[in-house]
Amino acid sequence: MSNETSKTNAVIECILSRSAAKYYDPAATLSDEQIRDLVRIGTSAPTSFHLQNWRFIAVRTPEAKARLSPIAWNQPAITEAAVTFIVCGQLADSSVIPDRLAPLVAAGVMPATMVPEWEIPARDLYMAYPQRQRDEAVRTGTFGAAAMIYAARSLGLGSTPMIGFDADAVHREFELAADEVPVMLLSIGAERQGNWAQKPRRPVTDVLDFV
Repeated sequence: MSNETSKTNAVIECILSRSAAKYYDPAATLSDEQIRDLVRIGTSAPTSFHLQNWRFIAVRTPEAKARLSPIAWNQPAITEAAVTFIVCGQLADSSVIPDRLAPLVAAGVMPATMVPEWEIPARDLYMAYPQRQRDEAVRTGTFGAAAMIYAARSLGLGSTPMIGFDADAVHREFELAADEVPVMLLSIGAERQGNWAQKPRRPVTDVLDFV
């Protein structure tokens, strides 16, 4: 794929031009429908065994932002961006698979007899392995957040993924369930001037091996 191809492909150009925003227009807002659309796009991302083990808390009111800010290092994006999502991954639980696959069976996408073929290996993979359950929660939340980041860029919005927060405090303050992991915070909103372009990355030759 040449540089010319990347410049003429809107999706690739969106990915290559994305950068983490530092400065937001605090007067700009997103509607509930726009927030729902971002999450809908996020939930199109892949999940293991179709678990869809995620939840998104949209922190958008001044009151909610005031609760989040002090437990998120008082980062300006929390209060200035239109919304900050608490991206939650849920510990992988194979028992939910029949319910999650039911719409596929109802739509004729997969036969009902195939459901145990997904549930049984998922149970073997996760049930006795707490670390794998947590790893899957983090992977799932990250996939969803990434989709939202690029969707935001395509809509002309800035985004800032953040790991600078007190996870235990976020868990308490926003009443996360026992099986939920706060994977990251993701601020999204209209940018104002002063943000950098995407920073140069390490050469592909430094990070790619052919075998």
